[in-house]
Amino acid sequence: LLILFPQQSGLYEYKIFGGLADCPPKLCVDVYMDLDFRKEWDQYVKELYEETYDGGKVIYWEVKYPFPLSNRDYVYIRERREMDVDGRKIWVVLAKSVAVPQCPEKPGIIRVKSYKQSLAIESDGKAGSKVYMYYFDDPGGMIPSWLVNWAAKSGVPAFLKDIQKACLKYSKST
Repeated sequence: LLILFPQQSGLYEYKIFGGLADCPPKLCVDVYMDLDFRKEWDQYVKELYEETYDGGKVIYWEVKYPFPLSNRDYVYIRERREMDVDGRKIWVVLAKSVAVPQCPEKPGIIRVKSYKQSLAIESDGKAGSKVYMYYFDDPGGMIPSWLVNWAAKSGVPAFLKDIQKACLKYSKST
């Protein structure tokens, strides 16, 4: 289930509630955190890597956008936590954009300066996971309404299917 919350800016916040059958929570989080593996299963990744700047780990991610739009890139930090909430084990991943002078903007690519994401995953009581995600970014530039509609109707559900397939591949490859 995807819920869109329009903001005054005309941008959207996405809140996603879903299930991933046959993907235990720890496996889901391991797959989500594995940047090298993501390059194999996420068709929208153009470039993705982690660097250490001033003692902190920072991720650079360039996302392919459909022609004729410019690609977008993100520079962000993230952290992973395992929490115990009333006996329920919940994995949480938090990410937000940061400005890093060592990672300047590139010509022809629009830098997403405002990005935040929260992901919480727990067992569904069987062999799978329940997934809760909050996502916001300001992609900059003019984003046509057809692309916003595609992201809401097709892109986000497809991402959940892709991560589910990736979990099944990952468990075989590790």
